[in-house]
Amino acid sequence: MGELTRITIDFQTSHLIFPTLVGGVLALLGLAILLTRWRGIVGAGGHWAGIWSQMDKPRLLGTVVLTVIYFSLMVPVGDVWPNRGFGFLICSIPYVFLTGLLFLHDRGWRDILPVAVMALIAPSLVWWTFTELFFLTLP
Repeated sequence: MGELTRITIDFQTSHLIFPTLVGGVLALLGLAILLTRWRGIVGAGGHWAGIWSQMDKPRLLGTVVLTVIYFSLMVPVGDVWPNRGFGFLICSIPYVFLTGLLFLHDRGWRDILPVAVMALIAPSLVWWTFTELFFLTLP
């Protein structure tokens, strides 16, 4: 009976409980959508072909590539200075700048300057807010 009142927590894996639950629920919901609406999904090929032909592919693919690189580098860069959030800060500044450049239509100095200023200020402000006000470290 004493075993019923004892709680042990494995801190190495305890943080994975909710992401696993949410992923499982999303997978079940996706399967339910697929099973109930499969005819509409299969018949939508022409619709997606039209959207793909009109899409701004360089910006879409550039954003995907930049985002994958951003998330891939954040933890290794942060491991150089652990528990300080420098991985977030150092990776976010070029990410915000390059994403801003990607979406600019005109790339003159007057257009790039606000993007550069925002790329320096916004991540720095977020990093400072989380670190100093909330006492939370980012990756």
